[in-house]
Amino acid sequence: MVLEVKRPTMSNNRRGFYVRMKLLHRHAGLQQQEKKKNLCFKYYKWLLWVSLLLYFLSSCFFTHKPVPLSKTHVSESKTVVSRALFESSNSTFIQQSKNINRGLLKDLKVYIYELPSKYNTDWLANERCSNHLFASEVAIHKALANSLDVRTFDPYEADFFFVPVYVSCNFSTVNGFPAIGHARSLLSSAVQLISSNYPFWNRSQGSDHVFVASHDYGACFHAMEERAMEDGIPEFLKRSIILQTFGVKFNHPCQDVENVVIPPYISPESVRTTLKKYPLTGRRDIWAFFRGKMEVHPKNISGRYYSKKVRTVIWRKYSGDRRFYLQRHRFAGYQSEIVRSVFCLCPLGWAPWSPRLVESVALGCVPVIIADGIRLPYPTSVRWSEISLTVAEKDVANLGTLLDQVAATNLSAIQKNLWGPDVRRALLFNDPVQEGDATWQVLYALAQKLDRSYRTVRLSNQ
Repeated sequence: MVLEVKRPTMSNNRRGFYVRMKLLHRHAGLQQQEKKKNLCFKYYKWLLWVSLLLYFLSSCFFTHKPVPLSKTHVSESKTVVSRALFESSNSTFIQQSKNINRGLLKDLKVYIYELPSKYNTDWLANERCSNHLFASEVAIHKALANSLDVRTFDPYEADFFFVPVYVSCNFSTVNGFPAIGHARSLLSSAVQLISSNYPFWNRSQGSDHVFVASHDYGACFHAMEERAMEDGIPEFLKRSIILQTFGVKFNHPCQDVENVVIPPYISPESVRTTLKKYPLTGRRDIWAFFRGKMEVHPKNISGRYYSKKVRTVIWRKYSGDRRFYLQRHRFAGYQSEIVRSVFCLCPLGWAPWSPRLVESVALGCVPVIIADGIRLPYPTSVRWSEISLTVAEKDVANLGTLLDQVAATNLSAIQKNLWGPDVRRALLFNDPVQEGDATWQVLYALAQKLDRSYRTVRLSNQ
């Protein structure tokens, strides 16, 4: 703006000078403000450029090919709720999670499918779902979901894909046992969902996909062996990896699949509570212990012999022996009996495995395994021959003599090996994963199977 001022007289001149100076002063103030604005603009412009630069650098170094939206929108609104159940409620655990040994796991990465909640977390409405002997399917899912070291949210960098389907929580209203007649259809539906909405199943035919089958006869999904063998493993699972409690050292159709033998689920909280009351090295006033189903007449109404008569022989031979504490009825505080016992009998039932095996080890009672050909979990980490006894089914009538011989020779050495914390840790599922625990052992086993990973094989061929 230009301002001309005339000076006809001295007084006018002074006044004009005064006006001019006032306007100039105002103009200088405006220039100062403009400079400040320019400085702020330059600062914000610099900040914006730095932010954009950091964004693009992080995109280059930390991200991979994104999953197309058409391939990721597979769940209904309940899926968001199911994810929140694991992540928000366990955020404290995530922050406190210890870094697990990445070297031993070969930098393994696992992607967890976000399935609609009808496949998993809806079943958690029944509290038994996450606490009964088949609950490893829930425990592994939770532990992996909260493991920041292993879990990846980018499926393109995953070595393996975990499919979280709970099939053991449909408890019978008649006897309270898990009814798994729906297992095949529920799993088939899940596979159909992920194979039609994601590219990862089809590219490997499911060979790098992992399922849990924590039932009597694994992925055969039946409690009776003859029927389980007849039905076999569903065709759509035969190329995948099955984490299963069932395992034997001979050919069997229910393990005719790539598998990892895992322990049945025992609550680590219940073990810790018991050991607080009864120290591991405390007095053990029960010599040989068993509590559970022991039929006097082993042939049931279906014509099958429960436990191949083993439990019946034990009851008939030793129920009158004061050294043997044998009980046929349930008792909620039975862990207090295990922790007071020297030997804990672990005979087969319908299937060769039983939760007594884990409870015995966790509570420091020498497990006496009576199940011919059983394959035990994590043999590379748990030296079973050094912490347990194995008795052939045919020799069960001589059980008393065999235990006497051990007690007189190497019992103290067995107990020393058994009471080590690493052994107990290896058979318990923690949340989040702890190095050496049951879920970590699963990851370690998967790390030995990287030749089944589509991503690993592709990278090694480049």
